[in-house]
Amino acid sequence: MNILILGGAGFLGNNVVRRFLVPQKHTVTVVDSLESRLHTRLSTLSPVRSKITFIKGDLRDGKLMRKVVKKQDVIINCAAQTSHPLSLKDPLFDVELNCRGNITLLESIKNVSPKARVIYVSSSTVIGRATSDVVDEKHSEMALDIYSANKGVAEKYYFIYNRVYGIPTLVLRFANLYGPYGKGSPDFGFINYFIDLASRGQAVPVYGTGKQYRNVMYAEDAADLLYSASREPSVFGDIYFAVHREHYSVLKIAKSVISVFKKGKLKRIPWSDVRKRIEIGDVTISGAKLYYKLRWEPTFTLKTGLEKTKEVFDQQHV
Repeated sequence: MNILILGGAGFLGNNVVRRFLVPQKHTVTVVDSLESRLHTRLSTLSPVRSKITFIKGDLRDGKLMRKVVKKQDVIINCAAQTSHPLSLKDPLFDVELNCRGNITLLESIKNVSPKARVIYVSSSTVIGRATSDVVDEKHSEMALDIYSANKGVAEKYYFIYNRVYGIPTLVLRFANLYGPYGKGSPDFGFINYFIDLASRGQAVPVYGTGKQYRNVMYAEDAADLLYSASREPSVFGDIYFAVHREHYSVLKIAKSVISVFKKGKLKRIPWSDVRKRIEIGDVTISGAKLYYKLRWEPTFTLKTGLEKTKEVFDQQHV
């Protein structure tokens, strides 16, 4: 099959590219803007560069999108501005990528490749603060930052293009991914930030008590879930939470990172004003709806996922 992965030089994109190369029967094309503000680097794809076709390009470029989506069987869109704080500092940039970019892509698919299976990578943060003990797809959406609001808007685009134009689209909402090729910045996922700090023997900061619970998932599991979903027609035309069954407190996650990397130390810090305003509190998400359809189960626990991350990390820094 012909596979197009947008945002393939990013954190999740790197893992998705490698997963689709495993069968050695797919033709994989990767498009990434390598935008500096998104912290993407082509060097992360160096080990698999000879096995893919790489194109530097932007999701908002309609001419390019019409060219790259043509004759694709599966299109996975990992391309996005993913920083919550940056979305508040520069909301128009977030709108450009996370809204206009997706409309540009969908219009291109509608006009050139309407039968392609299209998967949009979204975020669990579209719901805002949880209003029930367990969150599922029926939960309300009251996003607390511009990024989350725009991801929610983009989800609706994919749903509309499925209903109105018959394009097989699928929205998967991931939560707290971690693993190889992550970005060592607090703006792009707290677990990878913890990993980066611990690997360099620095203090790992935990806001407040750190007792707020989170779903976590290793990136290779997320990539495998995307691969499995791309092969199952029955899940298209809908929106799902794509989460692990495991839930841990932020404090437990920080301690686990320090334990596995055998470096770093825990540091308690008070909430900053902005962080406190966009903090979503305890969140326990159910992925039962998608699990039931796919019969898929994650392979990695938090401990084994961190161990695999360290293994890859050590290889990169030999």
